[in-house]
Amino acid sequence: MADQQTIIITGASSGIGRVTAQHFLKQGWRVGLIGRREDQLNETAGGDANALSLPCDVTQADAVDAAFDMFIGKWGRVDALFNNAGTNIPAATPDEIAPDDFKLVIDVNLNGMFNCARAAFRVMRSQDPQGGRIINNGSISAHVPRPGSIAYTASKHAVTGMTRCLSLDGRPFDIACGQVDIGNALTSMAERMTRGVPQADGSNKVEPVMDAQQVADAVWYMANQPDGTNIQFLTVMATKMPFIGRG
Repeated sequence: MADQQTIIITGASSGIGRVTAQHFLKQGWRVGLIGRREDQLNETAGGDANALSLPCDVTQADAVDAAFDMFIGKWGRVDALFNNAGTNIPAATPDEIAPDDFKLVIDVNLNGMFNCARAAFRVMRSQDPQGGRIINNGSISAHVPRPGSIAYTASKHAVTGMTRCLSLDGRPFDIACGQVDIGNALTSMAERMTRGVPQADGSNKVEPVMDAQQVADAVWYMANQPDGTNIQFLTVMATKMPFIGRG
């Protein structure tokens, strides 16, 4: 259909990215799938004609630009970006974290997110009609840390600053930017919550989790706001997880 909307989703090979991509496909959107492994992206696509696998490493700006250009070559425009790709390392105190491990988290969660936002901004600014929407994956850790999470928490606090700058810089070009802050969506990354994780009081407790489909629903809601309306920040979390009062 002529008005079929388009979105690029990073980290689409598994977890929240996969669930969200499949939700948008079910709703009839054309979806670009970014991730490092093409076979896993193809699993996400499931043979849907509206899915396009775009294997690349988000930390490589040239590769990200090439992926966006491939998407434009097929479908002409990018209406939305779900800037979702992220990674983490095992919990440890700062003195126990190798500098290269810290750098890895920053490279993916912050620099990679910038590379994708930069590519989306370039496309959205130049396309006709101009504009689009960028949705960044923040985290509860964009607000408060978990014990032993200095790399992940620093990256997600920085994402909040990026979201605000994108919102401001995007205004003249009708590019909106919002952030979804997710708490304990049950994916492979969050599975450890069901076995017990360290708490601020020194204890180790099992935490409630929620279905990752609830995140996909939230991103869908944000992406479908009308022109001139933006959800700046949206928190979706397991109701009883220790966020309020975490410290």
